[in-house]
Amino acid sequence: MEIRVLKYFIAIAREQNILAAAESLHLSQPTLSRQIKDMEEELGKQLFIRGSRKITLTEEGMILRKRAEEILDLVQKTENEITLSNLICGDIFIGTGETNGVRFIAKAAKMLNEQYPDIHFRG
Repeated sequence: MEIRVLKYFIAIAREQNILAAAESLHLSQPTLSRQIKDMEEELGKQLFIRGSRKITLTEEGMILRKRAEEILDLVQKTENEITLSNLICGDIFIGTGETNGVRFIAKAAKMLNEQYPDIHFRG
């Protein structure tokens, strides 16, 4: 099962129509139908109930939708962590009074600065 095909599956479930999903994905309807048919064959389960105007999920389709959304969310988070980890930088301006609470802010700022050295704190 491929990430790309999971995205296709989610689009169909969201749109409840293969043609509308194909348009939103910039694919042809036959291409999208074939991908979903192949997925159903791979899983050995029917995922959609195809009506004349609307497609609904079977019980197995509902399970797959939930898991597919979790998988795609995890993929996105992982990509963000990898690609954006070096982009956390900039200036943070903190205005405070002279209280004991400032020590907590200073400790948190120090820990954050150790993890992200391109962050600069200004008072």
